[in-house]
Amino acid sequence: MKLLIVGGVAGGASAAARARRLSEDAHIVLLERGPDVSFANCGLPYYIGGEITEREKLLVVTPQRLRSRYNLDVRVCSSVEAIDRSAKKVRIRDLVSGREYEETYDKLILAPGAAPLRPPIPGIDLPGIFTLRNLQDMDRIMECVEQGARQAVVVGAGFIGLELVENLVRRGVATTVVELQDQVLPPFDKEMTAPVAEQLTTKGVALLLGQSAEAFDQSSAGLVVRLKSGQQLPAQLVVLGVGVRPENKLAVDAGLEVGPRGGIRVNDHLQTSDRDIYAVGDAIEVKDYVTGEPAQVPLAGPANRQGRVAADNIFGQPARYRGTQGTAIVRVFERTAAITGASEKTLRRIDRPYRKVYVHPLDHAGYYPGAEAMTLKLVFDPQTGRVLGAQAVGGAGVDKRIDVLAVAIQAGMTVFDLEEMELAYSPQYGSAKDPINMAGFVASGLLRGEHPQIDVEAALTTPPAVRALLVDVRTPQEFAAGHIPEAVNIPVDELRSRLNELPHDREVAAYCQVGQRGYLATRILRQKGFDAVNVGGGYKTYRLLHPR
Repeated sequence: MKLLIVGGVAGGASAAARARRLSEDAHIVLLERGPDVSFANCGLPYYIGGEITEREKLLVVTPQRLRSRYNLDVRVCSSVEAIDRSAKKVRIRDLVSGREYEETYDKLILAPGAAPLRPPIPGIDLPGIFTLRNLQDMDRIMECVEQGARQAVVVGAGFIGLELVENLVRRGVATTVVELQDQVLPPFDKEMTAPVAEQLTTKGVALLLGQSAEAFDQSSAGLVVRLKSGQQLPAQLVVLGVGVRPENKLAVDAGLEVGPRGGIRVNDHLQTSDRDIYAVGDAIEVKDYVTGEPAQVPLAGPANRQGRVAADNIFGQPARYRGTQGTAIVRVFERTAAITGASEKTLRRIDRPYRKVYVHPLDHAGYYPGAEAMTLKLVFDPQTGRVLGAQAVGGAGVDKRIDVLAVAIQAGMTVFDLEEMELAYSPQYGSAKDPINMAGFVASGLLRGEHPQIDVEAALTTPPAVRALLVDVRTPQEFAAGHIPEAVNIPVDELRSRLNELPHDREVAAYCQVGQRGYLATRILRQKGFDAVNVGGGYKTYRLLHPR
């Protein structure tokens, strides 16, 4: 068996290592266009910021190690120029010598990755305008910072863009973010990004949402970024983080099928439309694990698993790739945001029914020092309760909860299962009723009819003639500090004695800070004959939707 693998990093390198573990006799050739066959893409911003201090730490494995430990034929600075499917061979160009030659294969794995987008904007190729994909890009940005860049503009507020923003600020560079959408972190639902946007502005980052770059000009001070709004931003460093596109030229030129967004089409064995050619990583079109729809999800974890699955199938161990659910996490200064499965905006787009709940728990027992708040959003099937997606933002403990919910989605679990989850508890790590349990309690109560809820948006947008009476059951001091418009204040501890102030011919929507007192108020009112509901997630969720 002769196996050629085009591209290293996550997908290609993991496929090569797995292939060798499955066969000592195979001739495995790993062809990488760049000088580094396997490096930690996700660590690049943290080297720029100085948290990672040794560049060598970013080299996951060197070509020499792959050759000596795995007996792989590793060829760096080698660009595969074309695939001849009928002859089962590829044409390779040595980027150092310029020599071209051919190599045959029995099986071929394509792992070319995805390239950062460089929109056709005037001045896009001026010096000082970068993307961040590899170690060489990182080195160029580092050099610019070390040469005294004082002002930076990051175009795009996705994961890599915000990680880079944090690290530029840590290096003392005044940074502006320009994002076309009206929120940071576009995969998230907008309200869940409000704490991240607040954190950015608190740290001095200028955040320009709903804006886009129109042109780049040179100036005596370096560069000027001209926005479509007419605003002009001076900078000595510009980094583009507006997304990536699959590196699909090889596949397209070879006649392999690609999807409408350019991803190489594969089946669940990772085979392309040619049974002897497989494809993995950021270049492929995957199936969304929750919705079943085609998707492009450039993440290292899925790429690694895809490399293993492709190698297993090539060497006679049938394996299937289940799909990608898009589990991801990012730190932005003192905030962490994480997501798994389908977002509310995705479910709306495909017109799939869902319900949602918000909870705002602490990461561990409140009586133990250092507890940090988080917001957890759960979306689920309104009939079965099956978990469809989750998002969380806060401080400590966000990663743990999103990982638990990622497993719940993979296992097809429901919100009723979340109620029963037995998770590790000690006061410094969690609570006897973990945030996962709390989300399960709220969602299950909603589906059982024990905890009727109305979403904040629905409470505010219902026509006035049929709008529920909003009752804020917090203390007068909390109410005075801020409340939902048109609400009346009846503290929950006074509710039983003031029932005569509430109407029996109109729905009553109770709310508190995070939902717990509102839930108690709802139970009291319903048992006293009122048509009462709880405003999901309380005033804190209202503030996510309507930040100050």
